[in-house]
Amino acid sequence: MVNGKDRLIIALDIDSDREALAIVDQLKDLVGMFKVGHQLFTAYGPAIVRNIIQRGGRVFLDLKYHDIPHTVARASAEAVKLGVSILNVHALGGFDMMKAASESVSETAEKQGIPSPLILAVTVLTSMDERSMKKELKIARSLPRQVAHLARLAQRAGLHGVVASPQEIRMLRRNIRGTFVILTPGVRPAGAALDDQKRIMTPAEALKTGADYLVIGRPVLKAVNREQAVKNILEEMEQHSKRS
Repeated sequence: MVNGKDRLIIALDIDSDREALAIVDQLKDLVGMFKVGHQLFTAYGPAIVRNIIQRGGRVFLDLKYHDIPHTVARASAEAVKLGVSILNVHALGGFDMMKAASESVSETAEKQGIPSPLILAVTVLTSMDERSMKKELKIARSLPRQVAHLARLAQRAGLHGVVASPQEIRMLRRNIRGTFVILTPGVRPAGAALDDQKRIMTPAEALKTGADYLVIGRPVLKAVNREQAVKNILEEMEQHSKRS
């Protein structure tokens, strides 16, 4: 679906708008997009998204909307007006909520005369494993079956794809027909620390199994030389492409 640097999304999971914008200026020509999540958005609001876009960066707004259908539809419309390239909702909000969000995104983009962003569903957070899902959430299905169920629900609701662990990519490609985007967090370059992620893969492994987009944060943000860290990841991704 996409290739080269466009596959790579850098997660701006930091608490400073000044640092976030400096990273955008530093890396915008090397990566396809920047993820703005709860931390940065709560601190600086829509202005941080506008500032990133004004600087030439594209934005994945990672707020995982999860509320009643009307509220999520209105929030999704505002995200479209901000000019984001990808936004997401939580699949556990159910079919009606996801359908309302999808319809709102399409209608708002058409009214604004702008390209419609991708709207994806979060299935199971990559910080969770099957044991914690069953013990804490009391979900009896196996983790792969739960992910597949939520992905199919999202597709029926009109969403473009899902945010899913790299461990579920191959299974999703077997179970979901048609064009379906998979955006994958929990990606760590070879030798990087796992941090709090439990279900991870290297960039090359994730691409090989069928990911469309890769989200990488701390291995780049904590690097002494961020540009070189990104170049190393892109090189690993390029090696995969040559082998494919």
